[in-house]
Amino acid sequence: MIELVPESYVATLDLEKIFGRTAPLHVDLGCGDGSFLCALAHDMPDKNFLGIERLLGRIRSAASKAANIGNVRLLRMESSYAVRYLLPAGSVEKFYLLFPDPWPKRRHWRHRIVTEDFLGAISQALAGNGTFRIATDHLAYFERIKETARANPHFAVVEPDDADPFVCRSHHGGQAGRVLPLTKFERTFRAQDVPIHWLELRKVSRVR
Repeated sequence: MIELVPESYVATLDLEKIFGRTAPLHVDLGCGDGSFLCALAHDMPDKNFLGIERLLGRIRSAASKAANIGNVRLLRMESSYAVRYLLPAGSVEKFYLLFPDPWPKRRHWRHRIVTEDFLGAISQALAGNGTFRIATDHLAYFERIKETARANPHFAVVEPDDADPFVCRSHHGGQAGRVLPLTKFERTFRAQDVPIHWLELRKVSRVR
């Protein structure tokens, strides 16, 4: 079954049972229509991929795309709840959070997903040296995310040297191709020449 219905909403997921195998887990938080998730899963069949999305229409679109991809599972739920309560400790090799709602008005900032508590839950779910990749078009939110991450002793903040850190460089300095597929939002922003801000957080094994 591609779309998961957890046996319990308070017990951690049995990932080996869900995927039918043991493999490194990548989690797409707010996976939308599943385009990015399914492209990744197709390119990396040796990994397991879990997409988490709260909107029913998006989950249905993602499920349709993932129908013939054996290493994808989907969970309809708030990402913050799933990370905090359902993902086993140390189970995730990589998280992706791509273009989360920036809630730009100050009175709505409490709705933003990236908080001190959320990063604590991400750290708990990540394996040693696991990573959390974040992208946003909203500069103020991006700066706030960096500020929050730098205050967390369990992460090292890796800032890219260029606007798109997920383009693979050739030995001669040219672009050899993009490592990650484009998301639906990213295609839209690129078409409009909107700057995209990227950040990678790496879990550190030793508190600084």
